[in-house]
Amino acid sequence: MRILLDTHILLWASTNQLPAKAKEYLKDSDKVLFFSVVSLWEIEIKNRLKRKDFDVDINELYYKLCNSGYKELSVESTHVLYLQELPEIHKDPFDRIMVAQALSEKMPFLTADKVISDYPGSIIYVGR
Repeated sequence: MRILLDTHILLWASTNQLPAKAKEYLKDSDKVLFFSVVSLWEIEIKNRLKRKDFDVDINELYYKLCNSGYKELSVESTHVLYLQELPEIHKDPFDRIMVAQALSEKMPFLTADKVISDYPGSIIYVGR
């Protein structure tokens, strides 16, 4: 099963700080974990804004993810067009495009963001 991970899930996974519920969900070996290029963009922007929760070396994170078997998901026009289908639940453009990616690719989206869990479709909320 393919799964797209939200940005904070990626950050926590890279530092072994995943919430217990996320660890439990991800432990099955049949899961293929994806990260969106949008997450890298979000981390870089928020890092430059001095957000403490995004204080990470983006190059190191990228290579760590790739070397750990994570798959990269680029943004395609179909993902952008899918934004029209989404209700106006979340205002963060990074989160909205990642939800659109996951839903248009028919893969679950694993998140710790309670607001995102209100979207219809296969959103898996793991809390913090």
